[in-house]
Amino acid sequence: MKLWLKYLIGVVLGIFLAVIFPENSVRGLDFLDFINNLVIHIGRYMLLPVLFFSISTACFNLREEKQILKSGIWIFGVLIASSVLLVLIGLVSSLIVNLDRLPVPYKNDNLNTTLDIGTLITSIFPTSGFEVLLNGAYLLPCFIFAGLAGAGATSDKSASKPAVTLFESLAHVCYSVMSFFTEILSIGFIALMCKWVLNFSVLWKSKIFNSLILMLTVDFFVAALVIYPLILRVLCHDTRPYRVLYASICPVLAAFISGDTNLTLTLNLRHGRESLGIKPNCANVSFPLFSIFGRGGSALVETVSFLLIYKSYSTEDLSLSFILWIAVFAFLLSFALANFPSGGTFFAITIMCAMKGHGLEAGYLLLKDVAPFLCAYAAAFDALTAITGSYIVAVKTKMIHHQEIKKFI
Repeated sequence: MKLWLKYLIGVVLGIFLAVIFPENSVRGLDFLDFINNLVIHIGRYMLLPVLFFSISTACFNLREEKQILKSGIWIFGVLIASSVLLVLIGLVSSLIVNLDRLPVPYKNDNLNTTLDIGTLITSIFPTSGFEVLLNGAYLLPCFIFAGLAGAGATSDKSASKPAVTLFESLAHVCYSVMSFFTEILSIGFIALMCKWVLNFSVLWKSKIFNSLILMLTVDFFVAALVIYPLILRVLCHDTRPYRVLYASICPVLAAFISGDTNLTLTLNLRHGRESLGIKPNCANVSFPLFSIFGRGGSALVETVSFLLIYKSYSTEDLSLSFILWIAVFAFLLSFALANFPSGGTFFAITIMCAMKGHGLEAGYLLLKDVAPFLCAYAAAFDALTAITGSYIVAVKTKMIHHQEIKKFI
């Protein structure tokens, strides 16, 4: 059975379970929370071992083939361009569509939230290199440590050959174990979807955020069905760009329901390598980098959300300088969410409110109830961007072996 079909069945069963779920069942909700946390932990369980060994061997091979610079330029070029594009989509949709204003509370309790860039940077290089294997949320330290290990192995090939061979074997073993976990994870999505639907039904009945949710839905489908396929057609000369969309069904579903980019990374790795045919040397580097830095979906949601907050507080017209401020800071903050695999979008919104000031410091409270769903949309955008961007990089660096659609997992 196709992997995406297993997850889709889990989603459908989760919706059915939510329909028959007993109302006001405190024990039932507590059990769902426990299962949800367990599923997220299982989804991340093999990620660090897979990343460490696979990135090390990929960087070794890329440096051997003199492809590391070309690959890096394409990865970061596509990554930055995608974030800019998604910010523009968020701006245009917000300026065209007049969303319903949100009710502003009479009393605001400000949350003292700050972004500690210094700690974020110093965490990249902990006091011991082995500590990078202990943080399952912040993947950048592991990526850098593994990349240095792989690139450094090329300095003395004869001495490092046994280590490289061992790492290649361990990467294969860890990937196989990770693949097993992604197969059984579809069962856990029954509980994830049940809790998601229960929370969403309450939010939808309130009718406060319906216009915001509808606009983000339209933005996603416009990007997925029109903009991204058009980009693939132009850049990759791909006559069947919707193959990439087909390969992204499972990662996007998982991202939208879990809101967790690290869990989604495991599925993106599998579909990138086994469905699209992206070679491991490219996939093992591009997908982690997109997961760490490619948070254009968060930038889009930040842009839309902050404009809605401002319109709810003020009746003044938007100036060009203010619109540019929103776009620039939403774009920049999206690169500072590397240690937030989930919930990073709402954190960035609180930072933007605090930075702008002028009575907007507590503006994020207007979106507190809808925050998990804002993060869900952001994660879905990011999952789609990661697999599309990695496909573009693989085509441009000629590190892809195209698969027939019937062979997609």
